[in-house]
Amino acid sequence: MGLEWKGPCWFIPGPTWLTPAVLEGLAQPTMTHRSPEFKSVMAELHGRLRHSFALTPTTTEVGQQAQEGEDGYSVVVVSGSGTAAMEMVIANRFGSNDQVLVPTNGKFGERVAQMCANFTQVTHLKGEWGRALDLNEIEQILSQGKHEALAICHNETSTGITQDAESLAKIAQKYDVSFILDGITSVGGLPVHPKLWNAEAVVVGGQKCTAGPSGISAVAISESYVEKMIAQRESGKGSPLYYLDLVQALKKAADDQTPWTPSINLCTGWVAALREQDKEGIEKRWERCARLANGVRSLFTSLGFELFADENQCSNTVTAIWYPEPDWGEEWRRWISVEKETFVIGGQDHVKGRIFRVGSMGVTSIEEMIEGCKRMIDGFKHFGMELPDVDVASHFR
Repeated sequence: MGLEWKGPCWFIPGPTWLTPAVLEGLAQPTMTHRSPEFKSVMAELHGRLRHSFALTPTTTEVGQQAQEGEDGYSVVVVSGSGTAAMEMVIANRFGSNDQVLVPTNGKFGERVAQMCANFTQVTHLKGEWGRALDLNEIEQILSQGKHEALAICHNETSTGITQDAESLAKIAQKYDVSFILDGITSVGGLPVHPKLWNAEAVVVGGQKCTAGPSGISAVAISESYVEKMIAQRESGKGSPLYYLDLVQALKKAADDQTPWTPSINLCTGWVAALREQDKEGIEKRWERCARLANGVRSLFTSLGFELFADENQCSNTVTAIWYPEPDWGEEWRRWISVEKETFVIGGQDHVKGRIFRVGSMGVTSIEEMIEGCKRMIDGFKHFGMELPDVDVASHFR
């Protein structure tokens, strides 16, 4: 282990810590979005984002098509949060008569279903929060041949579960339907393989696993997605678009630009974050996130706590844990934030006040997590829980 952690512990599952290098990146002097300087920023951003998406590497040089690789996938930066990028993916690809299956087991999957309902005919397969999706039911629905696509929230931070994307991808391929992933909280922190899964589109949010600034996102889209998007556009059945027009975004990305004025300093900040990602190595980051989450799960279950998510599909970027006493759970959460400078997040909707969620994404270190867990345990003892003394660090070795 490294040095003992001092200062606040931040385990919110996005936005994550911004390192000094990222803050410096955000503070770059003003530049115009049509300047050679900004083209250089965009080329590097495109090239490094391909590493986040685990796509074939390209370049970070201006004028060299950094956004497009040999695997047939292109990366486009979106001046908006991950929700904007997800809306871009849905609105550009589908029309009002297309049927899209959206199976859900948490808050953010339900948002995908709500979003699709604005542009398509949705079959919302609403499952129990935190429980694995029913693959047999999904296959049975798709076998009817009525659906154009299967869309999922890959990593559901509201419940701490990661969907079995590989199995879902095989089902989508079997029935020749498009596979769309909201990877906002998985890309950069979990193994995501667009090409292997034959995913038509995958979305990432800057402030999550890549440890960049909030309010910026990106999409990775396949050649198949582009072809079907253009065919939809030419048929006259597509959705009305302007700002989120992906055809225009692709054209400008090929010239290291964006169609409209982008979030310039968010781009320079994200580049700094992705440099740190590449210095660590994307697979090493996946391994660190897994080590953090495994340690949290091991520690709290050894103390008698229960995990909220299906034990076979627990997320490695956020862990959801039942409060031992719902009556004072949220009071505990507020207490550790004030008295211990340790920040976790509570539940949403019907599990509000019943669970707490510990993020393990971005640049969170082993040392920070160990110290934070000690403070959480101190907080539970403060509220009267009788917990044994435990070697917290041993759970992270």
